[in-house]
Amino acid sequence: MSTPHNFKETFIQEAEDLLAEVEECVLDIESDPENADAVNRLFRAMHTIKGSGAMFGFDDISAFTHHVETALDYVREGKLRVSTKLIDVILAARDHIKAMLAQAQGGPAVKLSTTEALVKRVNELIPNKLKNHEPGELVQQSIVPKNVAEHETVFRVSVKPHSNIFSIGMDPSLLLEELREMGECTVTVFTDDVPDLKALKPESCYLNWDVILFTDFDENAVRDVFIFVEDECDVRIDDITDEKDEIPKVGEILVHKGDTTAEKITEALNQQPKIGDLLTTSGGVSKQKLKSALVEQQTLAQRKQSTSQESIRVASEKLDSLVNLVGELVIVQAQLSAVSKSVNNHALQSPVEEIERLISELRDVALSVRMMPIGSTFAKFRRLVRDLSNDLGKEIKLETIGAETELDKTVLDKLGDPLVHLIRNSIDHGIESPKTRIEAGKEAHGTIRLTAVHRGAKVVIAIEDDGKGLHPDVIRKKAIEKGLITEDAELSQKEIFNLIMAPGFSTAQIVSKVSGRGVGMDVVKKEIEALRGTVEIKSTLGKGTTIELALPLTLAIIDGLLVEVNHDKYVIPVNSVEECLELTDSSKAMDKTRNVLQVRGELVPFIRLREVFGAAQGVDILEEAVVVETGDSRIGLVVDKVIGDHQTVIKSLGHMYRNVQGVSGATIMGDGNVALIVDIPSLARIANIEEQARLSHKKHPATVN
Repeated sequence: MSTPHNFKETFIQEAEDLLAEVEECVLDIESDPENADAVNRLFRAMHTIKGSGAMFGFDDISAFTHHVETALDYVREGKLRVSTKLIDVILAARDHIKAMLAQAQGGPAVKLSTTEALVKRVNELIPNKLKNHEPGELVQQSIVPKNVAEHETVFRVSVKPHSNIFSIGMDPSLLLEELREMGECTVTVFTDDVPDLKALKPESCYLNWDVILFTDFDENAVRDVFIFVEDECDVRIDDITDEKDEIPKVGEILVHKGDTTAEKITEALNQQPKIGDLLTTSGGVSKQKLKSALVEQQTLAQRKQSTSQESIRVASEKLDSLVNLVGELVIVQAQLSAVSKSVNNHALQSPVEEIERLISELRDVALSVRMMPIGSTFAKFRRLVRDLSNDLGKEIKLETIGAETELDKTVLDKLGDPLVHLIRNSIDHGIESPKTRIEAGKEAHGTIRLTAVHRGAKVVIAIEDDGKGLHPDVIRKKAIEKGLITEDAELSQKEIFNLIMAPGFSTAQIVSKVSGRGVGMDVVKKEIEALRGTVEIKSTLGKGTTIELALPLTLAIIDGLLVEVNHDKYVIPVNSVEECLELTDSSKAMDKTRNVLQVRGELVPFIRLREVFGAAQGVDILEEAVVVETGDSRIGLVVDKVIGDHQTVIKSLGHMYRNVQGVSGATIMGDGNVALIVDIPSLARIANIEEQARLSHKKHPATVN
């Protein structure tokens, strides 16, 4: 049974979702003031927050939202013009409601003066001629919401509250009042469940209602009335508009409402011949045509039933717990498989293989439940781009592609801050002012494009702008001033671009509230690599810059390649592996000052994991190399033996080992031993440092005096 506390928590969660929709709608309206669909969705969201706020004791939120709702109703009816001031006020009101919700959860108190100032700003937007009228009294309309029916719609709304609804602080009569606000209502109350006086419990609800509602709102708007009580009421909404013109039979109404069944109606009418029998007997229709009509009817009924879908809200903590338990199952299953192979019992192998298959399917289902479309994250940046571009006097629009691309919720939660840094950099450093862009032959407004796409077991997110691009010479000069490189260092363009991710690096001439302190890109790199991802920078001077983030689909369970070094086991993420090969003298390059492999005519630098992890040098070991991808380059990891695929449950190493180079986590093997998970980006940096050191030694050999 729900408690009042839980019910208020539900209201807060739903209200926050509605506020996200409010922000999205406002920005849609700003870009297209004639977008009537967005206007109506915005009004409906505010209306729901107001009504439900009053219902659950958030009277301050309800009272404040009422003023905003009034202004939006005038906009909806075409009596108030969409303007920049209106957009600014509604966004400020949205932020204020969010702050009031945070206060209800123990956050900072909201000042009454702030609320009053916002109410004053809202009221100042409403023309004086409208202030003595309620919305709806004037006839003039220039905006007809697209998702409001062009003609009057009739709904039958059946409401049956659960018996405990009073105990959680909810008054069902408020639901009926909100329905009355939407149009003409005819309410029928049912008292069949009211017990005798001796058995009656005052805290229980025994009534239920049928409401015939004539309204201009659509079904979604009617359903929103019950958005916060859908778990505490049985609600059924039927569109019976067509029945206005053709009055249904009593039996059809009873069946439609669920008061009786078609079988009982049929049983009562059994004394009469069926319509099909009458038609075939009289010759009005052939038996084949009758059969075809019945098949069509049945097919349509099945189609309608199959298209209905339901969803529920689940706390993220429960999903995390589910994935953790599945991870433990994977470990136990690996141990069970190892035991099964050791005893060599054929009767045991079959059920063990079946358990392995079922756990694999369970793993995929558990991980898919945590997958969310990245569009919800992209949508949050529209407000950031709008506000920051206005502050900097720039004209910038945000485009998103691939919003339906799914990513693990854990990854999405940690992706917000890096994307904010990158978008702010694009706005501040990348996109020029309108005047500068026009002088350069570009359009006055700049564009930032967010793109997400699946590539194998990764999701690649690109942040692309059409600004001035990166100037390699400027970056190189700044890096020399900072002591990051020497004046005679030979760097490729890619290596120069990567310098902007060094700690403390900044090309900004003036420190502002947006940038210039040298904090940002190094943080982005660390946070993306902590997610086992990579960052790649591409830029063309005068054309723009693209930054690509390649991220794993999930952080919980991965497919790995198990390798051995000095009898210790290591796991290399499979999504980074390109190929495996034996390390022979012929595969090594002839240049003895460099560790490189010849892979089909291409030179690939390699490092020995024995050297990286300080293992003793083996004697006459036939080494193998695993070629892995990092960014747009490749490196070889030399190991003693490649064992094979391994389903890997990632475990944290803990704070004591967080600065260990070359490993990003651990996993438990089937035999109970621990295998370390190799950190590809970290090893790539080690390989690059060694390569630079060798090149430097070759260029400036040591001398002996």
